[in-house]
Formats: sequence, structure tokens, C-alpha cells
Amino acid sequence: MRNVTQQNISDVVIAALSADIPARNREILTSLIRHIHSFCIEAKITHAELIAACQFLVRAGHISDDARNEFILLSDILGVEVLVDMLDHKVTDGESESTVLGPFYRENPPVLPKGASIIQKHFEGSQTVRVNGTIRDTAGRPISGVIIDVWEDAPNGLYEQQDPEQPDYNLRGRFMTDANGEYSFVGIRPAPYPIPYDGAAGELLNYMGHHPWRPGHIHFMIQKDGYQGLVSQIYDADTQYLDNDSVFAVKESLIGKMNQTPAGSDTDLVMQFDFKLKPLAGQTAIAAE
Repeated sequence: MRNVTQQNISDVVIAALSADIPARNREILTSLIRHIHSFCIEAKITHAELIAACQFLVRAGHISDDARNEFILLSDILGVEVLVDMLDHKVTDGESESTVLGPFYRENPPVLPKGASIIQKHFEGSQTVRVNGTIRDTAGRPISGVIIDVWEDAPNGLYEQQDPEQPDYNLRGRFMTDANGEYSFVGIRPAPYPIPYDGAAGELLNYMGHHPWRPGHIHFMIQKDGYQGLVSQIYDADTQYLDNDSVFAVKESLIGKMNQTPAGSDTDLVMQFDFKLKPLAGQTAIAAE
């Protein structure tokens, strides 16, 4: 094409896609090209703004590493990750709702027995909480042998890989449901914290005029062969920012109440939170007897 114009540029670029690429590649790229061209036209993007955006993405790349993925933060701030999660994990049979993974998950956390503590370092003034629950299938039957990864921030608002003063894998653990589908562990009441805003994510927040704060929550990753995996976050009912989460990930069904325990209990608080997993299509769910 020798005469590319504003009116035909989208068609010209789409026509350049090879006939040999997978159909899904073509679907994604066709939609992306049309939408990004329409965005540039609608917003009247200048060349200086385009270069500034490219430089912004370079800065996001430079700050990203194994402990911090700036591009996940950017997608969170724009509500993209939570939207994609809702599209990809539609609730169809009463299973528990999912939400975003976030940038602080670590693989292979310590494997701990039911009821164990994930606390490796004491923080003065913090409150301990015992989290109990049962994992069932969508028919209400308890499921044994479910693997549960949990992780949370410390009272200083930092996850352990952000904080050299915390022991490795502090406030992280992997548990398994018992024969009754029950799980239990001891953690710390999660604190609200700001997502990292010293890099490109902070630039975007300033551009939006938005704050970086997240409500206090505990992360869960729940897996069992034959069931749809679940990535979720459970929010403290009494935390700040439930109605103004910086990454838009709060859902009413994921809010749990942390209650005061009686005198003499081994933790300050207790929370009961149950989950439901959806059997995979074509699989027969095996419930605990």
C-alpha cells in the first residue's frame, strides 16, 4: 500500500498479518490494532505524547525484576487485571469468586501442618488471627487434600521480599485440607498498604490523581486436581479502603469478619471463611467421606 491514510491505516496494518498465524493471534491483533488506532484518533495523541508513553514503558521495564513486576502493577491500577480475571473466571455454579493474583506471590512457600503459624517475626502492636474454614464443592460436599497457599503483608505494609528485615518466606505458607475439607492457620491481621509507587506505577497514579492504598487482605491460592483452581483475596471487614481500593479488586463475597477471641485463647482474633470449588468439566468430584 503506497497511500496510507488516517482512514485506511487500520485495514492496511491488519492486511499485513500473515495468513499463516494462528486464528487466535489474528483475533487478538485485529482487535488491538483497531482499538489502539481509534484511541489515538479519539484522544488526539501527539507525537510527543507517544514518545513519552514509550519512555514510560521503558522505565517500567527497568524497574521490573523477579521480586516486582511493574507491568502487573500498571494493569492493576487501570483495572485491567481485575477485568480480565472476571472475564476468565465467570461464576457459573455458585463457586467462590476469584480476584487478582497481584505481584507478590512466591512459589514453593513452606509446607506447614494444619493450624500452624505463618508468622516468623513478631511486630509490636500486631494482632494475631486464626483463620479457619472448610473447602467444599459446588454441591456442598467437603473436599479433602486441597492445597492452599496463603500470603500476606506484615504490619509495616511490606511483603517479605520487599523488606530485608523480614525472614525469607515470612507470612507465607502452604496447607492442605483434612478429611473433613477443613483448613486452619495463624497469621497477622493484615494491614492496609500502598502498592509500590516509586516507579512507573507511581507516575501513573499521579497522572490519574489516585491514591496507592489497598485494604488489608490475605491472599489465597487454592488447587486440587479435578477442580478449577482459585486465586482470591479475603478482606478484613473492618479495614480501610474497602470502598476505594487502588486496584479495584474488592468483592462483597470476599469480605470476612475478624472477631475478638475469648480471654485465654491462643490468638487475638479468629475468622471463619469457607470456599467452594467448581469441578472441572468432565471430571467427577470426589468429596470427603
